[in-house]
Amino acid sequence: MTPVEVTQGTGPVVLGLPHTGTWLPDEVIAQLNPRGRGLDDTDWHIHTLYEALLPGATTVRATFHRYVIDANRDPSGQSLYPGQNTTGLVPLTDFDGRPIWENEPTAEEIEARRTAYHAAYHAALQAELARVQAVHGVAILYDCHSIRSLIPFLFDGTLPDFNIGTNGGTTCDPAIEAAVRDICDRAEGYTSVLNGRFKGGWTTRHYGQPSKGYHAIQMELAQSVYLTDEAAPWDYDPAKSDRLRAYLSDILTTLADLAPTLGGKR
Repeated sequence: MTPVEVTQGTGPVVLGLPHTGTWLPDEVIAQLNPRGRGLDDTDWHIHTLYEALLPGATTVRATFHRYVIDANRDPSGQSLYPGQNTTGLVPLTDFDGRPIWENEPTAEEIEARRTAYHAAYHAALQAELARVQAVHGVAILYDCHSIRSLIPFLFDGTLPDFNIGTNGGTTCDPAIEAAVRDICDRAEGYTSVLNGRFKGGWTTRHYGQPSKGYHAIQMELAQSVYLTDEAAPWDYDPAKSDRLRAYLSDILTTLADLAPTLGGKR
């Protein structure tokens, strides 16, 4: 199994998909406990939800599961949210704070996974961003995520439907943040927040360098807006998804249209 799948497009938008993969090496399966093998913390069906929404978009998708190693965490292991409950570079618990390993990976195993999977994903993502930026003068990374809407271990209450992350406005041009927020705020029947519990993961923070022509924004969707139920078997709900996809298409099209105004090539 190749750790990364890349589909090259001709436009200025790159979709990052670090958490939709469900593949596990045999040795990792053997180390997980039954809860871990359930893979509950997957960004279920996100690659399907975004499929073909923007002609010309490039996609970079990790095929491995986040329990192998989390492609959206700092490779140094530093926490993204100091002082808050979260999961690490190789999670030791699930999002409910419950252990997922029969035998926790050693430091040597984590380093091997970082090289084989985390580094491979980011090498591919960085290469595509550089390619797109060379063609268009700018590259806009839209990092695609989802999570259950009720997880007391991670946050209080019910998560909004659209969770936009720009690390306090530092990872993209203000026009990008404003455009995405406007579409989400106007989306009938949905709730939204900017830089709430999820402010953008390591990917968004690492690649978002607006002064250099690299803009990054994270979208964390509540899984309740496109799954039949936020529990196994994690079924994709076509009716919910079709309604949501209309707004996601509007977001991505708007981002592509903004590219020439951000110093890009016309």
